[in-house]
Amino acid sequence: MMKTVGNTLKIKGGFSIGNVRGLHTRPCMEIVKCATRFKSEVWLSYQGNRVNAKSILGILMLAAGKGAKISVEALGEDSEEVVEALLKLAANNFNIHY
Repeated sequence: MMKTVGNTLKIKGGFSIGNVRGLHTRPCMEIVKCATRFKSEVWLSYQGNRVNAKSILGILMLAAGKGAKISVEALGEDSEEVVEALLKLAANNFNIHY
C-alpha cells in the first residue's frame, strides 16, 4: 500500500516466514543488511510488536516462528525499494538454504 505523509512516501507490505526455524539470528542479520542499504525508516510488526528493521535485537525480539505473518512499513524517499527488497529477501528464504 502506498501513501504520502507530508512530502514523504510511506509504503506497506508483508511476508510470511517460510523457514522451519523462524526468524533466528541468520535471517535477522540478512534483514538488517538489506534494510541498512536504504535511507528510509523501516519497521517490522508482528503480534502487536513494532521494531526497527535495522536492529537485529529488535527483530529477534519479535520471536517469529515458521508461518508468522510479518508486516513491513517504510517511510522515506526509497521506501518503495526497501519494501520490495525485503519481500524479495523473504521469498528467497533470507538467502539461507538448509
